[in-house]
Amino acid sequence: MNTDLTGKTALVTGASLGLGRAMAAAFHEAGANVAMLARREGPLREAKAAVDARPGGQVRTYVCDVTDPVMIQDAVSAAEADLGPVDILVNNAGQSQTGRFEDVTDAVWQADLDLKLFAAIRFCRLIFPGMKTRRWGRIVNILNTAAKAPPPGSAPTSVSRAAGMALTKVLAGEGAPHNVLVNALLIGSIKSDQIRRAYDRSDRKASFEEFTKAAGKALPMGRMGEAEECANVALFLVSEASSYLTGCAINMDGGLSRVV
Repeated sequence: MNTDLTGKTALVTGASLGLGRAMAAAFHEAGANVAMLARREGPLREAKAAVDARPGGQVRTYVCDVTDPVMIQDAVSAAEADLGPVDILVNNAGQSQTGRFEDVTDAVWQADLDLKLFAAIRFCRLIFPGMKTRRWGRIVNILNTAAKAPPPGSAPTSVSRAAGMALTKVLAGEGAPHNVLVNALLIGSIKSDQIRRAYDRSDRKASFEEFTKAAGKALPMGRMGEAEECANVALFLVSEASSYLTGCAINMDGGLSRVV
């Protein structure tokens, strides 16, 4: 199975922690030049050091608030000037914002849509045309399982993620004739920075590993997933190994979701 990314340039948003960092590391080790984007310079610098410590392609970092269109434009321009045209885009930036529907204000709705939907739209608008021209590209949108099966109290996240799934399908249809493949990963119970924040909000009487182990017992596989397991699937999706796969929304949840 060919997952070699030598000569490719990958851009990953939300790359300083958790899933983003794991995916950046996987692409780097597969030979890609990787542009790592995140809001905070300190964590981004630490992530780069960890990723770049292993053999692979070049790694560059760019501070970018993905809710800011100007910063998106500047980051993409800088990354392409440093590393070449972007062949692989992973829209990963985001966090879970949930509550009862009647408690979600216009401001919260707008902030969530700016972070999770419009950021992806803006990155794709800048990068997708070049992929089509070069007749090679991969886009992976990181969503969550609520996009398919939204439970009560899951707005606005479930709504913005469902829109991200529709965006994935639209781009897949338009990109297919040009060998630009677009898929989504729907995250369930994966050890990520969001799980770390949930642990930090707990009473912290147990260690993080004990906390995640206890939470994992309720899952079909009896454990939570690892960020690296998600990164392995993302690596498959952005490589030649997935050359006939597009328009899919793959559950990465250890069998938890009842919706396929």
